[in-house]
Amino acid sequence: MNTEYWEKSIETLPRQELEKLQLERIKSTLTVASNAPYYKDKFQKHNISPDAIRCLDDFRKLPFTTKADMRANYPFGLLAGNLEDAVRIHSSSGTTGNPTVIIHSQHDLDSWANLVARCLYMVGLRKKDVFQNSSGYGMFTGGLGFQYGAERLGALTVPAAAGNSKRQIKFITDFKTTALHAIPSYAIRLAEVFQEEGIDPTESSLKTLIIGAEPHTDEQRRKIERMLGVKAYNCFGMTEMNGPGVAFECLEQNGMHIWEDCYLVEIIDPETLQPLPDGEIGELVLTTLDRNMMPLIRYRTRDLTRIIPGECPCGRTHRRIDRIKGRSDDMFIIKGVNIFPMQIEKILVQFPELGSNYLITLETLQNQDEMIVEVELNELSTDNYIELENTRKEIVRRLKDEILVTPKVKLVKKGSLPQSEGKAVRVKDLRDNK
Repeated sequence: MNTEYWEKSIETLPRQELEKLQLERIKSTLTVASNAPYYKDKFQKHNISPDAIRCLDDFRKLPFTTKADMRANYPFGLLAGNLEDAVRIHSSSGTTGNPTVIIHSQHDLDSWANLVARCLYMVGLRKKDVFQNSSGYGMFTGGLGFQYGAERLGALTVPAAAGNSKRQIKFITDFKTTALHAIPSYAIRLAEVFQEEGIDPTESSLKTLIIGAEPHTDEQRRKIERMLGVKAYNCFGMTEMNGPGVAFECLEQNGMHIWEDCYLVEIIDPETLQPLPDGEIGELVLTTLDRNMMPLIRYRTRDLTRIIPGECPCGRTHRRIDRIKGRSDDMFIIKGVNIFPMQIEKILVQFPELGSNYLITLETLQNQDEMIVEVELNELSTDNYIELENTRKEIVRRLKDEILVTPKVKLVKKGSLPQSEGKAVRVKDLRDNK
């Protein structure tokens, strides 16, 4: 297979050399991390020093870092560099209480942009391409992450941002966009709007689609490819690990290469916390290896996946992870936003008209993921339709402010939702792509 590489010497590095590089970067990362108040305290308690790490197995004895640790040390408890040298902050969406915050130096941003460029080059994008990004910008990493990566590649970029499908289509048509980044459900919606506008989406200039940020099956990917007449490539990223560009499919579309020069990857049993062999599904644990402002050590992502055994025909030696199978906690993702049931509950308890029982249902309606929140009224609630409708609208408004997604809200009579003897079932996921 005649494969081109963005950084051939790194992407095809023999495994032994790659692991040697990882060990060097682990020691450097531990040295930097020890300047952060959180890690300084943890390293002292566990008698950890970079010199004690003589092999990768030694490293796997270090304690994990969790999202709860990051929230508890918000905002700067994990900051290892000098704040005066920081140039950007990103934070995760859809979290309860304090968000998880990542602070970047210019080096960190340059490294991140290079990884995204590496990913885009891997799926065939070149300087001649026109890259349109339909991600939200701002604190969400999908916007600026792809923007800087595509610019690093040298492509003409269209920072279209999220929504406004008719404008997206006008840009695609007028600018002759060849590559688009979109969440899977929005890609389907865009194909539908093309048709509603009397345009055959398969006849557009689009050739490449980058999809990610929400769970989807390979069947859904193939459907999107047929609808838009493109090749769609799966990507993986998360705010804590910079954002997009952590792992990406190559032209083989058979697993996502995780860039092991910048991330140390582990798969563990989420119950026993013990390592799992290649091929077995477990929780993804990641360590940053090329970040100097806020490195993270053995971060439990809560995402469930596996390392795909064997070599990839593309010639890259960096291991591949499978598409994300789900979460090891109760978080769910809809329209690219991470949401916890507790966020919903936090809003609902503010309304005295409501009871304590509620149910969140996730469904696929007309190829779009939708969230329906059913909540019981209390026994003393009014029967006045106008008052109830005003309450319902206010709940929708506050929920949208909290979770950045507009749900459908239904107010139901007390006792009409299922009751559970054990842990309450708060989320029912009926989506086609679950």
